[in-house]
Amino acid sequence: MPADAKTRPKPASPEAFIDSVEHPGRREDARAVLALLAEATGEPPVMWGSSIIGFGKYRYTYDSGHSGEAPLVGFSPRKANLVFYMAAYDDARQAFLDRLGKHKAGKGCIYLNRLADVDAGVLVEMARWSVKTLKERHPD
Repeated sequence: MPADAKTRPKPASPEAFIDSVEHPGRREDARAVLALLAEATGEPPVMWGSSIIGFGKYRYTYDSGHSGEAPLVGFSPRKANLVFYMAAYDDARQAFLDRLGKHKAGKGCIYLNRLADVDAGVLVEMARWSVKTLKERHPD
């Protein structure tokens, strides 16, 4: 997930952000995901911008010369669904998605209606893979 000028680490509390989520089911899922991803990544949760909770970070530089920072793994409890931001490289991603459960996927995002719709173990594996892959491809 490339970070733009608005998507940078902020001092806001991820827990307070989750507490502000209106839909009770989405709020509960977000609390569970927060714990799941903190455990999977070994990184503390940090707000990136106003609505993304990220874990860890990496620096990237595109061929165009544009560079920035982004979380190694991130998620956002949006009104319509839970959105996950993880590495979008190679066939390994598709292998995880094939085992994940009910979801939709874009180039860099994964959309879930409810956490119960997917295999949380696969989500954990994918988060660990994302951290490893991004650190290997973007060493500091």
